[in-house]
Parts: sequence; structure tokens; C-alpha cells
Amino acid sequence: MLKRKVFVAALAVLSFAAVAPAFANPMVGGAPMYENKNIIENAVNSKDHTTLVAAVKAAGLVDTLSGKGPFTVFAPTNAAFAKLPSGTVDTLLKPENKATLTKILTCHVVAGDVSSATLVGMIKKDGGAHKVTTVGGCVLTAKMSGKDVTLTDENGTTAFVTTPDVKQSNGVIHVIDTVLLPKK
Repeated sequence: MLKRKVFVAALAVLSFAAVAPAFANPMVGGAPMYENKNIIENAVNSKDHTTLVAAVKAAGLVDTLSGKGPFTVFAPTNAAFAKLPSGTVDTLLKPENKATLTKILTCHVVAGDVSSATLVGMIKKDGGAHKVTTVGGCVLTAKMSGKDVTLTDENGTTAFVTTPDVKQSNGVIHVIDTVLLPKK
């Protein structure tokens, strides 16, 4: 009887171990994020990123962020967009503001696949602050706040990385809690 229980327990552990790699990527917005899907294919499933997805569509960036990449996206949540002054998001989503919206969104994208470990290494190598130039031409300053990575835009606004290293087929997403803006 004891041998049978040990065998069943061992079988359960082996079964879990076989399934465990499927859960390596964190859930984002209540949805699983799949490494074999691209940034857009995953983002559309996150209930925490509906504003970001709407903005990406309005800016005409769906094809770009679905492309080969690799890209690193610092992805603001709906709550991050809600921190902006009342009416800002609605105004940005209007067709006449597409250029401004595109600039804001591309200030959250870096060419290349930059993991949190790589970013932390660059921060340490640069003495505690590493400048990151985005595809939109914005310069973000990456620093550590305890064990958290922060990004500060050229206006002094700081975002915390709340969920790092969400792997995608065309790069990586780091979820952030604040929208970063181009220099005023």
C-alpha cells in the first residue's frame, strides 16, 4: 500500500513537471500569455490592456507590433491610462490626434528583446541609472527602486514595472503602472 502511494505521488509530480513549462509566462489581465503568439495576439486578451489595444489600433501600429521584431514593450495598464487627466485618452483616440498618439505609444517601445535581467545589468553597469532610447525617440531612465525596475520619462514621470518578462514570439512585454510621455 505504501509503495502504491509513493508511486502515485511520484506520478503526480512527474505529471505536474511535464505541464509546468506551459505556465512559465505570467498571466496578464487574467489571460495566459503565450510565447508562441506575438505582442498584439497576447495583448488583445488582457483585460488590463484594453485601452492600450484601442490606442495601438487608433495609431495604426497593429501591423508593426505584430511584425517580426524583436520589440520590448513597456505596456501601460488601463489603470495607468486612467491616471492621465480626464478626457486625455478620448482626445488622443481621435483621428486628428493620431501623430501625437503614435509618438506616445512609440515612447513605450524599444527595438530589441530586453529582458529584466539585461535591463538590471545595464542599470548596475551604468552606476544605478541607464538611459533607454525608444523607437519614438524618447529617452527613458531605468533605475532600481528596491527590487523593482522603474522608468522615468523626460518630464520626470516615473513608472514601475509591475510584471516583467512576459515573453512573446516577437519580443517581450514589461507591464507598467504609469503612461510615459514625450518631452514637453
